[in-house]
Amino acid sequence: MNALTRCLETYWSSSIGKKLVVAISGLFLVLFLAGHLIGNLVVFMGPEPFNAYAYFLHHMLHGVGIWLFRVGMLAILAAHIIATIALTLQNRAARKPYECKTTIQASFSSRTMIVSGLTILAFFVYHILHFTTRTGNDYNNPELYKFILDGKEVHNAWKMVIDGFSVWYVTLFYVISMTLLCSHLSHGVQSIFQTLGLRSKKAESLIKQISIAYSLFIWLGFISIPLVINLFPKYFESLAKAVGH
Repeated sequence: MNALTRCLETYWSSSIGKKLVVAISGLFLVLFLAGHLIGNLVVFMGPEPFNAYAYFLHHMLHGVGIWLFRVGMLAILAAHIIATIALTLQNRAARKPYECKTTIQASFSSRTMIVSGLTILAFFVYHILHFTTRTGNDYNNPELYKFILDGKEVHNAWKMVIDGFSVWYVTLFYVISMTLLCSHLSHGVQSIFQTLGLRSKKAESLIKQISIAYSLFIWLGFISIPLVINLFPKYFESLAKAVGH
């Protein structure tokens, strides 16, 4: 056990070890974003499909599945943040003073990874409080947020999302956060390829294009939800009326 602990400590103390932790955890988060976005886009289909999707998520493995997933994602996110900060501090400590000038040549996204990362973390905490624990709002009120799905009463997650993003400053914060997230992604996805040894001179241009395209897809997808809710409220009103809500 002591040998294993020493091995892990040695691995963690090296920059290669931290880079691999950042890359692998980042890969999981990148895949999660795509899945989360696809699920969220169901909101455009109306209250019944979206509430059925939300009900399925919250009742996987008799309700245990969603919590196992949340704990796992929180652990991955924590590992990503801790390793990123530790790696940044280690690199700064090892860098000579005159070498700082070379950062001028780095992209804006790469130079603001820590700032954008911490902002995204703040948004993540707010997002959990807003829609998961439903702190400081009435989203837990069964009289206001109930929906009949296949003959049983469930939480009206669709209405909760519509009401949540109908507030302009929530939408503004969300759009800013998603913009920073995708700025973070545009550099982060390229770094994942590089750390895992999948980036070469020939593939460099293609990897950069894939990173930008993926970031743009995530950005457009996520911001489309609050923007459409605010700009085209009658569309969602018609969806609600179609099912008698």
